[in-house]
Amino acid sequence: MALSASYSTTATPSHLEQSLVAQVLAQLNQVVLGKSQQIQLAVTCLLAGGHLLLQDVPGVGKTTLAQALARTLGFNFSRVQFTADLMPSDVTGVGVYNRAAETFVFQPGPLFAQVVLADEINRANAKTQSALLEAMEERQVTVDGVSHPLPKPFFVMATQNPLDQNGTYALPQSQLDRFLMCLSLGYPDAKAERLLLSRDTSQESSHQALAHVPALLSAQQFESLQAQVSQVHVADAILDYVQNLLALTRSGRWFVQGLSPRAGLAVVRAARAHAWLQGRGFVVPDDVQATFEVCAAHRLVPVSSAGRSANEQVRALLQSVSAT
Repeated sequence: MALSASYSTTATPSHLEQSLVAQVLAQLNQVVLGKSQQIQLAVTCLLAGGHLLLQDVPGVGKTTLAQALARTLGFNFSRVQFTADLMPSDVTGVGVYNRAAETFVFQPGPLFAQVVLADEINRANAKTQSALLEAMEERQVTVDGVSHPLPKPFFVMATQNPLDQNGTYALPQSQLDRFLMCLSLGYPDAKAERLLLSRDTSQESSHQALAHVPALLSAQQFESLQAQVSQVHVADAILDYVQNLLALTRSGRWFVQGLSPRAGLAVVRAARAHAWLQGRGFVVPDDVQATFEVCAAHRLVPVSSAGRSANEQVRALLQSVSAT
């Protein structure tokens, strides 16, 4: 595929920035063992300015990864344990009557942090899940008719348990579409699990270890990196490739319903961030291929005749489209 040579050199990471990103990835890999690919994709998601959904069985490190990302990247952090009785106001905040001033004063909820960990998001009811929609899309919440801006940057990192487990609810499609990526960690390989078992002691749990994870960036530095990512060049040939993929998802052959324009934007943003992490100021087809599945699969339902999961169907679709 022919690529344009005219791209902004300011979007290419410097040696210092590449070294810093390498330190970030190395530190995260010390906390969550044996998941280097998923960790790089998670950092890619945040550099692209997107929200992240971590979906897997309990106990494989979803919450630990979310907390480690927030600490390493220098964000202030809030955790909400989603339960069946959680109300929207428990997340967004509520107006409290001030008797002295004879007026209502807004008391911010846990959403007012740069990183909000929505732990086991699908254990809450649909009404509470939908309370996140405005925050995730518009970076603000509206309480009693008044809009309140959220901190910058603002990310939701949610964990989700499989739907066949007791007490879980399916996330509405409109909310799934707000997550730029959905990652599954899976079980660790034998080597990583052995190291995890051998280093675990009664004196220091994984939660205690997280308290000692230093911040390698500030929120302001991270926003500067995001600005560079947004300037990564995407050639017309790459946009043609992405549009071909989007069109195929909408053809009715592969999926019940195709990807939305929002999903297409997510694919391009993720490809830009992936290219930047590879030290380039321009996108190549490999960047699209490396991020397309995690950007697309959670938004799609395969046709009944496929006999495959959404992830398997997305991989088959990718293989059917030439990037040249």
